[in-house]
Amino acid sequence: MDSSTPPSSTTTTDAPKTPLKNHLIPNLNSYHPSPSRTIYSDRFIPSRSSSNFALFNLPPPPHSTTSDDSTNAYTSLLRTALFGPDSAGVVPPVTPDKFAGLNGKNLQISPPNFNIFKFKTETRKSLHSLSPFGFDDHLPGVSHIPVKAPRKVPRSPYKVLDAPALQDDFYLNLVDWSSHNVLAVGLGNCVYLWHASSSKVVKLCDLGIDDSVCSVGWAQRGTHLAVGTSNGKLQIWDASRCKKVRTMEGHHLRVGALAWSTSLLSSGSRDKSILQRDIRAQEDFVSKLSGHKSEVCGLRWSYDNRELASGGNDNRLFVWNHHSTQPALKYSEHTAAVKAIAWSPHMYGLLASGGGTADRRIRFWNTTTNSHLSCMDTGSQVCNLVWSKNVNELVSTHGYSQNQIIVWRYPTMSKLATLTGHTYRVLYLAISPDGQTIVTGAGDETLRFWNVFPSPKSQNTESEIGASSLGRTQIR
Repeated sequence: MDSSTPPSSTTTTDAPKTPLKNHLIPNLNSYHPSPSRTIYSDRFIPSRSSSNFALFNLPPPPHSTTSDDSTNAYTSLLRTALFGPDSAGVVPPVTPDKFAGLNGKNLQISPPNFNIFKFKTETRKSLHSLSPFGFDDHLPGVSHIPVKAPRKVPRSPYKVLDAPALQDDFYLNLVDWSSHNVLAVGLGNCVYLWHASSSKVVKLCDLGIDDSVCSVGWAQRGTHLAVGTSNGKLQIWDASRCKKVRTMEGHHLRVGALAWSTSLLSSGSRDKSILQRDIRAQEDFVSKLSGHKSEVCGLRWSYDNRELASGGNDNRLFVWNHHSTQPALKYSEHTAAVKAIAWSPHMYGLLASGGGTADRRIRFWNTTTNSHLSCMDTGSQVCNLVWSKNVNELVSTHGYSQNQIIVWRYPTMSKLATLTGHTYRVLYLAISPDGQTIVTGAGDETLRFWNVFPSPKSQNTESEIGASSLGRTQIR
């Protein structure tokens, strides 16, 4: 027996059992109240036996054993007010005064032949009829819109592309989707373009056997694509003509992170530096940002192009502006490399960041107040983050050890869906220009397309980006 269990009592098991009703219910035939006991009335039919009339200089009411006409009229009116006009046959409740004068015969009172409380058949009403505000649609702050059912996110990709030689390297960024609906993918030493509207594949460039693609990034508008290489160079290509525009230098090691801001292009390298490049200028770069102590693997410009967020293998998250070559904000709460970075398109200054295997957390920051807002432990390495433009939701992709894709609702951070299918770390993520579809890439050499977000106008509208072309094809 558990020592915490109280021992059962054995001393009273042989005691005689006495019915409880003999103790709690008195014999009504022999009940006589004490004459010195004060009798108080119930609250429905008042009794003035305990009233202190002398306190208000009022004469006491005359005592009578029978009810006069006024008392009968009052009783009738009171009964009608309490029980309705059909209460003529209702027997009045017995007060303590009347109860004391009753004998056993008088207690045999026949019940009325109908119920005081009746069930009525009512028409079905909406939940809004329970509102204390009633049906007044003009009251401010009162919404009568019915609650919608949770949105369903398809659990399977609608399209899968084979991507041979897609590297399984956490620090690279090899997939990006342009505003013209063209997907750029770095495979080995080549860059391929997949036109989502026609599923046409075009080989953009081949860097040669001595070089490889480490990052790709589309300009915010237009057809220019930046390609970072393992030799530390940055190439600018005009994708519409499949022609290289220029080659820019400045880094000594591979360029694994890129971010555009109108005509300004930022590049992050394993040499720990970030170079700011103006493609309109003749110089390879206009400024150099120093602060990270290890490889820069994440770069994102804010939607207003005023702030640049950078993450590095030094577990640091920095926020930069145009006025200084030193970080304006420094965050060191992550305990692993910070590659996943996303700015909210819905709230100014809201920044999300994700940590690697030893961290597994998504953190939210307010850069306008320089404050840490919240933290969510995802249970897996956070590889990428992207915010929906259509709804206040975001997607995270993960590596060790679950390789999952999670759709979150912000700010509650409740999971809308967990998508699985990749057998390697989901290292690459991009979102379509209409904001409905995401593409994910992994070391399993596949690209998977998922419909996760609703359209800006209707949540039921399907994405027109290759949604009709199901199946599995090869990108090259």
